[in-house]
Amino acid sequence: MTDARLAASLAEEAGRALLRPWTEATDPVDRDSARERGRRGDALANEVLLRGIAAQRPGDVVLSEESADDPARLSASRVWIVDPLDGTREYGLGRRDWSVHVALWQAGRGLTDAAVAEPAADRVTATDDVAQTRRGIPGKKTRILVSDTRPPEFAKSVADSVDAELVPMGSAGAKAMAVVRGEADAYLHAGGQYEWDSAAPVAIARMAGLHASRVDGSELAYNRPAPYLPDLLLCRADLAGPLLDAVARATS
Repeated sequence: MTDARLAASLAEEAGRALLRPWTEATDPVDRDSARERGRRGDALANEVLLRGIAAQRPGDVVLSEESADDPARLSASRVWIVDPLDGTREYGLGRRDWSVHVALWQAGRGLTDAAVAEPAADRVTATDDVAQTRRGIPGKKTRILVSDTRPPEFAKSVADSVDAELVPMGSAGAKAMAVVRGEADAYLHAGGQYEWDSAAPVAIARMAGLHASRVDGSELAYNRPAPYLPDLLLCRADLAGPLLDAVARATS
């Protein structure tokens, strides 16, 4: 099984494991029960991913949001960067915009293979089956996806600069895959993230021909000693220049 197919299989398996408790969510749900449901989902999906990677790629190292950081990853040639449940809050509330991220980083090559599962939509997108994205839809206003709880302070200024509308959404994976599918034009984030939030979405987006960088245009680097990677711009390639210029003006 190729690494990309393994990533897709693992993400799909973890997603299936998450679906049963998710379908049992009630609406409305109180904050405490949503938090506990999300906590259980994080642990469940992490167990599935760790077990699968250990069985299929026993020599590889894992960097997971839900596990202690293993310093061996810094000298390893192959590191799986996983977010077992991206959008824990949305999952706990019974919303649909949550995802599972599985990415492989290789020394000297960076991110090479990845998959993002969106279980509530019965959809898995991987680096070996993603299509090149189309340009913007004529007559449609440019759509920039942002976090529905902590959008960048400068997001409105950026949107105004390029005559775009801001559209809130949950999980980073859900937002990124919406851009990959051409349902939105950009995803802008500056509220704090870690490598596991963006690794799989970025690998897929790049394979689809999208631009992906930090909001200042600098490189997104993975498997670093400190996995904090706080901001992200993912967008159609033709929008990268205008959006980066708009961010620079808004933050200067």
